[in-house]
Amino acid sequence: MDRPPQPFLVRHEFAIRRLHSLSGLVPIGAYMVVHLVTNAGILNGAGTYQKSVYLIHSLGRLLPVVEWTFIFIPIIFHTVVGLAIIAGMVPDTRNYPYFANRRYVWQRWTGLIAMAFIAYHVFHMHGWFHFEAWAEHVSGPYGGAKFRPYNAASTAGLALQNPWILAFYVVGVLACVYHLANGLWTMGITWGIWTSEAAMRRALWVCGAFGLLLAAVGMGSLYGMWQVGRNEALQQAIEIEDRMYQHRIDSGELQPSDHKRSQPETNAGNPAE
Repeated sequence: MDRPPQPFLVRHEFAIRRLHSLSGLVPIGAYMVVHLVTNAGILNGAGTYQKSVYLIHSLGRLLPVVEWTFIFIPIIFHTVVGLAIIAGMVPDTRNYPYFANRRYVWQRWTGLIAMAFIAYHVFHMHGWFHFEAWAEHVSGPYGGAKFRPYNAASTAGLALQNPWILAFYVVGVLACVYHLANGLWTMGITWGIWTSEAAMRRALWVCGAFGLLLAAVGMGSLYGMWQVGRNEALQQAIEIEDRMYQHRIDSGELQPSDHKRSQPETNAGNPAE
């Protein structure tokens, strides 16, 4: 009697798991490192952060292509496969309370938290989509699309003044960092990079140190943005951004773009006390 055909994920499990682990490192993990380091530039002042944002947006019409090719599509793939893996997970930390097993469970939970955080972060800062009807009826009314590239530091800082949102960002960034750092360790096993127990222990220390360093960078970036959104620092940031914007308009580097600038009422908004 013929057996029924196996599901696609079962037939191609070997290749899918390796593509899943690889996508977590390149491009997703690499992008996350660059993103957090870039954001941490705000600790050096609003001008430094604004220069980085201008550099990114100098891609112009190529920016959405780059974002979808190297960020969004890999994240969607990694998320879908990750959810399929989680659906088949049967952990038992009560009977097997070993640290490695707990890391296995934390990897899955931080993956779920990271998924929710990234979805919210993209909506909160960028609104998901940019067409007018969406902005008018969805992202605007529901607290999305707070970030404006040509007022980068001030709009990011204002967006993080709500303590609950800031706390969620802290949890979300830490979850992403743990998921990447521990994922590097498990990727080494998946790809046969470290096979002996001694090599695994050394790799665990290296991945742990990397995770702690990246967590410090991420927390520094959040602190810097939160600080810029408060009181005199907010007004100083807006003045710097406005001068940089006007200079680039006058030099012909930029064309005026209202939708990439914060609205006047945002600039004159009530900063956090």
